[in-house]
Amino acid sequence: MITSLNSNTSLKETGNNLLEIGCLLMTSGASTNRIRVTLERISDGLGYDTEILITHRTVFLVLKDEKTQDVFNSFKKTPPHGANFTLVSGISKMSWHVIENNWTLNQIKEEVNRLKKLPRYSLLTTMIFVSLADAGFCRLFGGEYIDMSTTFVATFIAFLVRHNAIKLQFNIYLSILFASFTACIIACFAKIFGIGNHPDLALATAVLFLVPGVPLINSFSDLMDGYVMNGVVRGTHAMLIAFSIALGMLISMLICNF
Repeated sequence: MITSLNSNTSLKETGNNLLEIGCLLMTSGASTNRIRVTLERISDGLGYDTEILITHRTVFLVLKDEKTQDVFNSFKKTPPHGANFTLVSGISKMSWHVIENNWTLNQIKEEVNRLKKLPRYSLLTTMIFVSLADAGFCRLFGGEYIDMSTTFVATFIAFLVRHNAIKLQFNIYLSILFASFTACIIACFAKIFGIGNHPDLALATAVLFLVPGVPLINSFSDLMDGYVMNGVVRGTHAMLIAFSIALGMLISMLICNF
């Protein structure tokens, strides 16, 4: 991050906090328009003029103090994206408090730190409920309980594979390919060993947790709001994830002659 030099410490502090908030929103699954509106709302509440440029990997910010004419000009790169709607909702509510209750910069910093420290579901809990969701899809499409069990096990193990691949700093698309392959190879084994009457449903539903719903929705939202570059980037990202899922399925089916 690069910051222009000036003597207005409050301006610098505000600018750095706005950049942090923008990056938190981007990495938590917020649309580009929501990020822009939220940052402008907070800066207006604090009495600053703001110009913002948001890309998929970077947030650029120009902040101007109308009283002193000092300018803060900086950017910050965003870490890998995920989804944390509790954080997105909390920051949105906080931005309204800045306008309606005249929150100070210290109050904003305290609230952001509180939101960042909010507990999230444990890995085991997430794995169990994601696996149950995929098993539910299997049932919805006509699978029997044995097929649901296959889907549950395949999803559970594939989720763990993706988590560990990301933890080992594999490319996100490779991580998804590994997870897709793992889920499908388990479903293929179910067919080979005659487990269940509809192993094809287990194959189709065990990878649904990998579907890039958030990037696709945000891509459409950005395109509708006029943020064409971000919309195209997010859409391309979603398509690459879909391609990785399909490639993992294809490799497993070729190996097992499904």
